[in-house]
Amino acid sequence: MRLLSKPRRPRWSRDPLITAAVALMAAATVFAAVSGWAWLSAPRAAAAAPVRDAALRAGEQAVLNFNTMDYRHVGPDLSLWAQSSTGALHRQIVDGRTNFEQQVRQAQTVTTAKILDAALTSLNVHAGTARIIVAVQLIVTPAHGTRVTKQSRLAGELTRTPAGWKLSALGQVPVQASTPGKTPNG
Repeated sequence: MRLLSKPRRPRWSRDPLITAAVALMAAATVFAAVSGWAWLSAPRAAAAAPVRDAALRAGEQAVLNFNTMDYRHVGPDLSLWAQSSTGALHRQIVDGRTNFEQQVRQAQTVTTAKILDAALTSLNVHAGTARIIVAVQLIVTPAHGTRVTKQSRLAGELTRTPAGWKLSALGQVPVQASTPGKTPNG
């Protein structure tokens, strides 16, 4: 006759090393699952990133073009302005070209620009519009006299055209002087 004995528990359940290994494996599995979920649900670079970068580059170049003028080459420089613009700004350049050429030739100055910093402040990919703000350093050299270096902040509007992004507006950003200890509005 056979005696029934108590069933034995498996050896691994009593071994602390195996218990620790199983616990670590479970923790690693949970960590991998949570990490994978977090990675998959993380925001991705928007599809608008290449459009944003193209608009910013074109805007910077257009601002450079608009702030570079040599009285000895005013015709080609104004043509570059026209190529860099669209809309009302383009019409202003084309309509006022003759007067502006005369003014630049009489002033006999050479102006060069360097972009210090620039950013898009808004972008509407579907409408094909963007706004840009640019800090620029201008060097104005008269034919006779002292060279002057100044800095300026400009704000512009860009419009996407079949030929790429072009400036549709450009203007100076006013700089408010502040008194020490006071806010600009106070």
